[in-house]
Amino acid sequence: MKDKTAGFIGGGRVARILLGGFRKSGQMPESIVVSDTNQDVLQKLKSDFPQIRITPDNNREAAKKDLVFLGLHPPVLAGVLDEVKDCLKPETFLVSLAPKATIAKLSEMLGGFDRILRMIPNAASIIGQGYNPVAFSAALSSSDKDALKTYFGVLGKCPEVVEEMLEAYAIITAMGPTYLWFQLDALSKLAVSYGMSQTEAESGILEMGAGALNTLFGSNMTAAEVMDLIPVKPLGEEESTIREIYRSKLEPLYRKLKNG
Repeated sequence: MKDKTAGFIGGGRVARILLGGFRKSGQMPESIVVSDTNQDVLQKLKSDFPQIRITPDNNREAAKKDLVFLGLHPPVLAGVLDEVKDCLKPETFLVSLAPKATIAKLSEMLGGFDRILRMIPNAASIIGQGYNPVAFSAALSSSDKDALKTYFGVLGKCPEVVEEMLEAYAIITAMGPTYLWFQLDALSKLAVSYGMSQTEAESGILEMGAGALNTLFGSNMTAAEVMDLIPVKPLGEEESTIREIYRSKLEPLYRKLKNG
């Protein structure tokens, strides 16, 4: 796949994450075109990735590549896909990076083109440690799927899942870091204020976080048993409030992604 060309329709955060991961792994496609309606977005991306070619508001050039990454919000998909459908080569793989639009719907908007896969990207892919579940069109062969999963494996884990679960992964794994990062950043700042060096704070929190996850999911203990291992819980009085925030914020968002 490294010898393939790539086009990105949409040059925002997801394009930056994937390009960063490909560069870190030494697996950048040999030729990359990125299109976007925002000239500032393109220029910033170009400054970070000088080898790419940018095409302001010209999606057709990006659509002519071997791997076409579709990084657009659902409301604009129909118009863009109608614009580029006659540019797609028979051997192209189209990779949709957004929730909501199904493979069947994408194929319909593309006039029957069906070499499609959907991937829910994770921000940690920028350092090769992402979790990027993928669902494939039935038109793709086993060898196609194996080649794609191997290539995307440089970004991190790339499990094949049923398409109906992609919106759940969008809520849990794609957006998941946003539920944690600000809390871990707050702990880091507190640690430094208590006298730890930044390195000590980061190392301690990194190891604590990894151990906490492995204990919760890998100890063969129940969640209640794990959470009972530490008797002092400074945020214990807020747990029910925090759990309710998760439920009240995420469930409506999930329903919106699934049902429109």
